[in-house]
This record gives sequence, C-alpha cells and structure tokens, in this order.
Amino acid sequence: MQKRIKINERPASERIKDFKSVVLGYNPEQARQEALRCLQCKNPTCVAGCPVEINIPGFIKALAEDDPAAAIAILKDKNNLPSVCGRVCPQEEQCELKCVLQKKGEPVAIGNLERYAADWEKNKSNPGINVATASNNGIKVAVVGSGPAGLTCAGDLAKKGFAVTVFESLHRAGGVLRYGIPEFRLPAAILDDELRYLESIGVRFVVNALIGRTKTVAELFNEGFRAVFIGTGAGLPAFPGVPGENLNHIYSANEFLVRVNLMRAFEFPRYDTPVYVGKKVAVIGGGNTAMDAARTARRMGAGNVTIIYRRSENEMPARREEIAHAREEGIEFLMLTNPVSFHGDDKGFVQQVECVKMELGAPDASGRRSPAAIAGSNFTLAIDTAIIAIGMSPNPLLISLTPGISTDNRGRLIVDDNLMTTMPGVFAGGDITGGETVIQAMGMGKKAARAIENFLR
Repeated sequence: MQKRIKINERPASERIKDFKSVVLGYNPEQARQEALRCLQCKNPTCVAGCPVEINIPGFIKALAEDDPAAAIAILKDKNNLPSVCGRVCPQEEQCELKCVLQKKGEPVAIGNLERYAADWEKNKSNPGINVATASNNGIKVAVVGSGPAGLTCAGDLAKKGFAVTVFESLHRAGGVLRYGIPEFRLPAAILDDELRYLESIGVRFVVNALIGRTKTVAELFNEGFRAVFIGTGAGLPAFPGVPGENLNHIYSANEFLVRVNLMRAFEFPRYDTPVYVGKKVAVIGGGNTAMDAARTARRMGAGNVTIIYRRSENEMPARREEIAHAREEGIEFLMLTNPVSFHGDDKGFVQQVECVKMELGAPDASGRRSPAAIAGSNFTLAIDTAIIAIGMSPNPLLISLTPGISTDNRGRLIVDDNLMTTMPGVFAGGDITGGETVIQAMGMGKKAARAIENFLR
C-alpha cells in the first residue's frame, strides 16, 4: 500500500520569524499520487464524516485524472469555503477518520487534496468556477455574523435564488476566520478570495452593522427580510476566576488574536496597533486557540512560551498537527498543571503564575478524565505575559436586545431540530448554539439554509 504523501511545510527555524503560511501544499504530481490512493469505495464512509456533505470520492477521482477544474466544481457544489476547510478543518476527526484506509494504515489526505484543488483555482489567471445558481426569487434573508456558519448559510441560500444580506459588526467580513485564526494558518488573502466568490453568486455584505444596536431583529423583518439566521459566534471569553487574573499584561486569547490578526499588529508600525508581548509567556488552555495564541506570541518576539494545560496531551482538544507544529516551533508544554493565582509587581504587572499539579480521575460529561489537584504540589513560574484560552461563550448583546429569543443556562440560543430559535423565522447555528469547530459551524449553516428554504416556501 502506497504511503500517504507528506505535505510540504516550511522549516520551523524559518517560519517563526514571520506570519507567512507554514504549510505550502502539494505540487500537481503529489496531489495526483495522493488522489490515486483513494479506493473509490462503493459505500464511501468518508462522506458520512463530512458535515457539509462533499462528494469526496468524486473530487478525488477528478484529481487522480489530473482534472482540478472538475474537482473544484464538485467541491463548490457543497462547500462554499474549500480553501478555508482545506487549511483549518479537523479532517482527522471527520472524513479521514471514516476512510477505509484508516483501518490498516493512513487515510487518504482528504484535507490536503481539498486545499490543493482550491488553491489551483485561485492560482489560475482567471479564477472562478461557475456554480449553478437559481435565478433571484426576490425573497430577502438576513444573515447576522460572517463567520463560517453565516457564510455557509448565505452561500447555500444564494445558490437557491434568495436575496441574502450578511450583516457584520466589524469593519471586515470573515468573523472568527479573520480575527481568530492567525495569518500563518489562514492568510487573509485566502479568506478574501472566498468572500469574493460568495459576492459573485449574489451574497451582499454590510459591515459595521451591529445587529441589536445598529438595527434590531424586529427592524430587519420590518425592512422586508422574511427570515433571519444568527451566526454571531462566541465572543465572550472565559477566565479561570483566580486571584490576580486582572493584572496588566494578562490577555484573553480573543483579545490577543484580534489585536494581532484583525488589527494587523504583526505588521507594526505599518499598522498602528502596538501589542505588548513579553519574553516569558504563559498560555492557559489546550485547544486550537491556545496553540494559535502560543505560536503567535512566539512570532511576536517571545523568547519562551509555555502552554499550561490541566489534563494530559491525550485529552487535549487541539489538532495533533497544531500540537506538533507548536513543539517544532519551540513551544514548551506543562501538562497536568493548572493555574491557581497570578502574582504581580507593585505597579500591577504580572510577574508570576502559581500553579498546582493535577491528576486524572473518572471521565466527565465530555468523556475526558476529570482533573483533580494534588495537595501541596504548588509551584511558581516566572512570566511577564499570560494569555487565557480556556473557552468562550456567546456575547449576550444581541440576545439581550431581542425579546422572544431564549437561551440555555450557558447563554447559548435554544434551537429546535430545524435550528429555529424560539422566535419564529429566526434561525441560528455555530458557536452561539454550541458548535465547536469551523466545519461543525459550516454544517449547521448548511442545515439552517435548508430549513429556511423549507420555511419560506
């Protein structure tokens, strides 16, 4: 059995000096050879593992036949953001996990092939694959939030002929794809290409529009929108609730990444967005956001970056690829460790994090073993910056300003099986309802688009 083709990457010693892409992708022959590994199963279990229902064997067969134009057309039939998915989706937990080859070796590199096809289109002199779209039916739908759920919902509805307007509170569209994922993993230029494609099929974008304040959901209906999809994500950071967490130079990962990514602090002074990053940085958490924050801090000049996580590496929710890249880039890991307080100097700047060692007990509701503190194991670590990446919850602004819409005890919108909220005609998906990854949010956006079409027709 032919081995999986390893994707080309820049060496760690080079990439930690800038924000250029870490992964370089396949060349045409590598893509063809990897595509030839696909068995073209009669019952393609990989498709069952794809939240956006891509015809995976179909696009891979096209690549094996050296027909990337056909491959990207197949991809775009179901996926409005193939360049994004090829870079940031956890294929190893979704489609690739279901690949038959996984049972005896390595699965087909579905994500790498999707990225190759999408990049092939963008590198053409005249990019743009025609995708069949219905004629405009004049029925207006509003999408609030331009993250992966909103963009997917908008694209699918536009293909069906609906007049879709996406409202984004920030000055540029993209949501978490733009402000939450570093340039070295998802370049802004790639995202901009995806947005231009959505515009080409009829999606309209309105930025600097904070729905709830700029205009209410009720006002959207009064303006003629027949349905509303809410995909505003989870923008309210969680903190551990320990002494000293309000000291200076302690960031939420959300704040840190927004300053660096959306406000281009990594291009200071060309972009006037200074951000302090010390020489000894502690990142609290074990998800992809923690990896992004740690690797960003490293590129911003930190000499020593340590990830502190309360479970073992086996329980880390971050992608294995991201963990490996972080290690290659010199990030240190303190496993089974939890912060209990932060200590500062007399001017209020953080100087130390006090931690306690942990041990794993019985599994919790998520299936991961619950950590418990080991008495008397406290120790301190000298730091001058801390970044907290332990989770997010929905921003309550829109919810608090929309009577008739209900949430659960974690502030997430309550939706039925069709993703409709407790307010008729208002649907929701993504982080605001509990989705955890980009591809899960996209799957919810696709499901909501289908439900909105049925609701309106």
